[in-house]
Amino acid sequence: MGRSVSSAARHEELIQYLAAQRRADSLELALLGEWRALHFNEISAALAALDLTGVRTLLIGTQGLLLLDLSSAWRLREFIDMAQHAGITVSFQGERPEQLQVLDEALAKEPFLPPGAHTHESIIEPVTALGRHVVRVLDDTREGLAFFGRVAVTAVTSAGSIRRLRPIAIARHVYDTGVTAIPIVALIAFLISVIIAFLSAQQLQRFGAEIFVVDLVTIGVLRELGVLLTSIIVAGRSGSAFAAEIGAMCLNEEVDALYATGDDPYELLVLPRILGLVIALPLLTIIADAIGLTGGALLCRYLLNIPLTQYISRVNDSIGPATFWVGVLKAPVFALLIALAGVYRGLQVSDSSRELGRLTTMAVVQSIFLVILADAVFAVIFMELGI
Repeated sequence: MGRSVSSAARHEELIQYLAAQRRADSLELALLGEWRALHFNEISAALAALDLTGVRTLLIGTQGLLLLDLSSAWRLREFIDMAQHAGITVSFQGERPEQLQVLDEALAKEPFLPPGAHTHESIIEPVTALGRHVVRVLDDTREGLAFFGRVAVTAVTSAGSIRRLRPIAIARHVYDTGVTAIPIVALIAFLISVIIAFLSAQQLQRFGAEIFVVDLVTIGVLRELGVLLTSIIVAGRSGSAFAAEIGAMCLNEEVDALYATGDDPYELLVLPRILGLVIALPLLTIIADAIGLTGGALLCRYLLNIPLTQYISRVNDSIGPATFWVGVLKAPVFALLIALAGVYRGLQVSDSSRELGRLTTMAVVQSIFLVILADAVFAVIFMELGI
């Protein structure tokens, strides 16, 4: 008798969550009551107790459903997937529950996987994955060109007024990106020139051509290494600072506040940083060139016994008409690329501090890549021009 009462109570408990009506090869299922995680086991048992043998169509009604949380929606979605895999056509009487749509959208997005893992999409649908990647790259390129155009328009419209160019802000950024970077730039330039002179001296001494160490140091530092190493240091130092500063302002809604007050963030935040770095990097390059030649002179004096007067004379002989200006000419272009990458990624920060760190890292990586790519382009151009 006790078992019969328990069985009846169990049946009544299942009925309060759903009601099923079978008609030939179709099944009408009405969802009832509150489908909550608190009743997950009962709901799961009710769905598992349904007999789908011979069912071709399944109609689910949600008029009697008072509440549906995500846990119960997940179980309902599993039941629907099982029915569809069995060849049953599933439809809803009325609109599909929003909770199921949320789960569908979440599962449609690409999941995070550790390095080396393969998604189902990358294995089964490589063309689709490639297409999505290409679309993302094209979208990013289009947004980057739009950003560059916006900066160019802001620069042109601000050029007619000294006040709009904000010389005080530009001077501050020249100090932050240029003056404070002199010690590290000078140290790197000195060490690199000494290393180049030492390595080349070891090889050239075998042929009695130690004097050509001066040529290698002079041309290498003035044409390439001075500006390139300085740009890489500035990219890691100032490019990341630009992205972090503007990104933090975006997170604190300070950029939105500028829009709300009628001010142009591109004029207040972007343009002064770009102009400041364009001014500072050529000056840093000249300092790096001078320190690099000084390092080469010291090593030649104490390692190769080349007098300072002979070193200076050889430097003058090895410098061509455009050797110095080739390096200085690259500096403003490199500065523009570094500043644009930094402020562009900074303005993209919108969600969280994790996004801020990711975009700051991306700004540094992209600015260094753009600098090296631009240096390669300059090398080809100068080679074609015979400079």
